[in-house]
This record gives sequence, C-alpha cells and structure tokens, in this order.
Amino acid sequence: MTSLQEHDENHLDNVERAITDTALGRPVVIVDDHPESSAGHIAFAAQFATAELVAFAIRHGSGMVCAPMPGSELDRLGLPPMALGGRSPHSTAFAVSVDARENVTTGISASDRARTVRLLAAPDTQASDLARPGHVFPLRAAQDGVLAHPGPAEAAVDLSRLAALTPAGAIAQILDEDGEIARLPDLLAFARRHGLAAVSIADLIAFRRRTELHVERAAVTSLPTEFGDFTAVGYTGTIDKVEHIALLAGHLDTAGRLTDGEDVLVRLHSECLTGDAFGSLRCDCGPQLQASMRQVAESGNGIVLYMRGHEGRGIGLSHKLRAYQLQEQGRDTVDANLDLGLPADARDYSIGAQMLADLGVRSLILLTNNPEKVSAVTEYGLKVSHRMPVAVKASEHNLTYLRTKRDRMGHELPWLEGPEVL
Repeated sequence: MTSLQEHDENHLDNVERAITDTALGRPVVIVDDHPESSAGHIAFAAQFATAELVAFAIRHGSGMVCAPMPGSELDRLGLPPMALGGRSPHSTAFAVSVDARENVTTGISASDRARTVRLLAAPDTQASDLARPGHVFPLRAAQDGVLAHPGPAEAAVDLSRLAALTPAGAIAQILDEDGEIARLPDLLAFARRHGLAAVSIADLIAFRRRTELHVERAAVTSLPTEFGDFTAVGYTGTIDKVEHIALLAGHLDTAGRLTDGEDVLVRLHSECLTGDAFGSLRCDCGPQLQASMRQVAESGNGIVLYMRGHEGRGIGLSHKLRAYQLQEQGRDTVDANLDLGLPADARDYSIGAQMLADLGVRSLILLTNNPEKVSAVTEYGLKVSHRMPVAVKASEHNLTYLRTKRDRMGHELPWLEGPEVL
C-alpha cells in the first residue's frame, strides 16, 4: 500500500490530527491505498452531521451520502444488505437505504440527510424511526475496521471510535471538476484548499497496529530441541486468529517475561514450510532458522519468534508455489511476485513487536541480513541496538535467489562475493 508521504511530504497529515478533527466535528479526507487508482472520500462523524457538512459533501462528492456503521447496529435497526450474497474483497457492503421517518421533507435535502445520518448514529434510534428506501445509504463496516477490510467505510468508523465518539460516520466520494473520481494529486490539492486533514488508510492501519494490542498468550511450556532448551510461548492474533510461537532462552520471571530485557538476541523468522519443514534448497530459510536457534540458545538471553502468516514473504503457500513456477521460466523472486499481481514483500511485523514487548524486551540485537527489518521493528517502538547477520552457505539451487535478495531487496550478504560461494 502507498502512503501520502510518497506524494507530498509537506501535506502528510498524521492520524492524530485526523482523530482530533473528527472529535471536533470537522470533515477529513480519507485516501485509499491503491497506487494506480487512489480515490478519496470526505468523512465526518455521523453524530455531528449538519446541513452544512452534508451540503459540503454533496457539492464536492458524487451526491451519494453513505453512513458506515457496525453490522451489529444495522442488525438492531433491521437494515439488511441491499444485495444478497457474499462480499468481495473490494466491494461496498450497502444496506437498505433509509430516511428519517419524522421531521424531514422529501428526505433528499442536506438538512434531511443530516438528520437521517444523526438518527442512524443515535443509540436510542429504533427500526420504526426509519423509512425504507431513502436517500442515505448505510454501509456495513467490517467488525475489526481497517485491520479486517482496508476500506473508507471502515476508516470512517475507526476514526470516530478513536475519537471516543459513536462508531459511525458519513462519507462521500470526492469527484474532480470533470465529474470523474478524483485521484491523489487532486485529493491533496482539495484538502489543502479547504484546510482539511488528509490521511491514508495505510497510515491508519499502521497507527492501529502501533497503538493497539492484537495478540494474546495461549500457552507456555518447555521445549527441548537439538539446538538447546527453550520455553515455548504460544500466541494467537485477536483479529486474524493466526497462531505464532516464541522460543525463549534465558531466565523468566513469574509472568513469563525475560528478567533481562536489554540487548536480547532476537530472530524474527518468517514461516517457510518448504524450507523449514521440507528442507527445500530453493531458499536459505531452513538453515537460517537452525543457525538462529543455535545462537539464541547459546546466548542465554534470546528469543526466536516464528511468525506464521509470512509464507512466501506474506503471499501464502499456493502463491509461493506459483511464483516458483515463474522462476523456473526465468523470472526472479521479485518479478515472479509482481507478475502474479502480488507485492514483493507483504509481511507485517506489528504482531512480532507486540509479542516482544509482552516478553519483556526493551532493546534487542536483531539476527537478520535484511536492514529493512530493523526499520520495521523500530517503527513499533522497539530499540534495535544493532543488527547481527545470519551467514549460511549458499547452494547451487538458491544462489540466484540470494543474489536477487542482495541486489534488488537490499539484503546484506557479503559472503556471496567470495570465489568459494558454494
């Protein structure tokens, strides 16, 4: 996903400003994160809807005012989906349109729609207070917000919730002067012209991952291995339900945290079924895991985090196998992903950072050949004292792969330069 920062550093607005403006009843601009087709919405808290705000949204938008809110509230108000069937990843979950039943005229004026939006957000509104169909379009926002579905409906609801308001919003898609969907340059210019905060969904996702806890402990047990004795701590993601494991070497307190949280030797290892379990020679994942477990065990104060959901740098096992097919046809590991319409690297380390914090880590020595992983960890508030490489011998099967990681992904692999590489 792309960030506004890549397009206009001077106009990047942080999520905190968007939350503050939402709390004050001001509109903000929400920008989605498709690099080639970024679109934007005017958004404000539903409980603060006024004729002026709705008129502003209508004037600069498509004319359609939507009211995203939690599915539980739509169910309580008896507002079923407008169309039956499952929701596709990029679709909008429209519910049956509504008007306020009382104190409105035809329902289409700005003041009428503002009243309807406020009524949808009011906790004491009953199903009988709403007429169907109408001129306001409720949207069913995903339960876990942008972390579950990175759309403008979820972003509007998240901003209202983060502003300690009723979790319901009002949004309207912004159009340009030709009546077409406004793209990123026009959206930024629009926000500047009207003094509005502009925030990307990617930044909102990062903010939530940085400030909220999305993982919980599941179990703690001893785990003797051929590399040394560890304490295994199981974790489960509270949103995606993905299970992860931490292998600890060192002294633990009664809460299961390392007693010495400074300069802990840490390996954040991305799940690789083919390399870790099957011994695939296409990559160096298995040897890196084994070397890291041995080093951490010998250190007497370290952690190996095994991050599931990272298969194929986050694209999943089946996609990774498809990427292998393309590599057999001459593509490298980066272009193979891109040819499949997938990112070169889709991994997120927020859960790993939260696990480390839960285990008492305050600073760490990171076992990795990837400098970008250092940045990814520090982004979530952890201090990386320094990076320690994991040097494993290349083979004839993975030499091209490793050179691609070095040349195109910035991995530091100086041992590939020698004459006796294999």
